[in-house]
Amino acid sequence: MATGDRQWEARAKCGTQVAEALFVEGTVQKRVKTLCSDCPVRTECLAYALDNRIEHGIWGGTTVRERRSLLRRRPTVTSWRLLLDAARTEHANSGRLLPLSGADRRRTV
Repeated sequence: MATGDRQWEARAKCGTQVAEALFVEGTVQKRVKTLCSDCPVRTECLAYALDNRIEHGIWGGTTVRERRSLLRRRPTVTSWRLLLDAARTEHANSGRLLPLSGADRRRTV
């Protein structure tokens, strides 16, 4: 994804909100973050904010402080979009039982 690609934005749950409502400070942020909880493009939104080092507002259900913390903990990540997409795929597949290879079977016995 190019850092400027925002096609996901049209599907964002917050699209009906006044932009200023998403750029709040203090305790109001907690209330605004709940809007993101079941947003269909939360991952894309968060990745966009992290990849572009956005320093204002609620993005992907995170505050500026939370995003800074993520960036500090993972300084070598070059594409948050790729990382988060891979994590989402892994999570979606985690409920499935995949056949083990011979080497994996030996390790579990």
